[in-house]
Order: sequence, then structure tokens, then C-alpha cells
Amino acid sequence: MTVAPRIRVQSQDFDLQAEIDALTAGRRDIGAVVTFTGLCRDEQGALSALELEHYPGMAEAEMLRIGKLAIERFSLLGLAAVHRYGKIRPGENIVLVIAAAPHRQAAFDGANFMMDFLKTSAPFWKKEHGADGSQGDWVSAKDVDDAAREKWK
Repeated sequence: MTVAPRIRVQSQDFDLQAEIDALTAGRRDIGAVVTFTGLCRDEQGALSALELEHYPGMAEAEMLRIGKLAIERFSLLGLAAVHRYGKIRPGENIVLVIAAAPHRQAAFDGANFMMDFLKTSAPFWKKEHGADGSQGDWVSAKDVDDAAREKWK
């Protein structure tokens, strides 16, 4: 049975439980579900919002490509990824990854793989907005994110 990743890019928030339910509904072969939810931090009170932009069409295509790789590599029974764009306030959701598998290690690895590649390969950009009203520059990619992706090669 070929499983297709469930991929979305949207401005509105998502409901974690609804996303899990949609991925697992009617399934009796899933033994593990791992979720990762990335939230906007306030950077110790210095940040009022994070602005996320994406390349429409290309972001979804790259997320789909990564999702297919994760499903194949870890024999996942389901995978969902939702990434938000727009102005996101501290404490709000940014990204969700759900991996479903027969066993826990495959689900953990699939979710981790998806996030490591999503952070480094999908065309999303972040700009910080300061609590003092200042507007920061677009945030550069971090070496630690590249190193996390490299461990999968």
C-alpha cells in the first residue's frame, strides 16, 4: 500500500488532535504516532512576532518530496506536515509534523527526518519583529540545522 504524505501550508492555526485523528482514522495497523509541534518563542521578551514567508507552490512541492522520502525510508504508514505563514505571535504554532508507523522508532525517526529536511530544504523565510517595535532582518539559516540534516546521509 503506497501512502501519500498529507501536506499543507496555511496562514491559519491547526488543531493537533484533529490532524492526528485525520491521519489515523480507521487504521488498525499503526502502533506508534509521533508528533512535533514547533512554537514561536518570545526570545526572553524581545520578540513580538515572527513573520514567515514561503514560495507558494514550491514550498508544498518540497514538503511533499521530503515527506515521500520519509515514508519510503522509514516504512511509515502515514505522515502529515502543516507549516504556517504570516505573522505568528509567541506561543502560537508554526509547524506540525506527525509520523505514524508500526513501531515507535520508525515514527520518531520519520518525524525527525521530516523536520531536519523541512528546516533546511523547504523555501520558508523568517523575519523577527521586536517587542520594542523594531523590525529585524530576515533570519539566516543556522549551521546546527545543516548539521542535523547531514546526519541522515
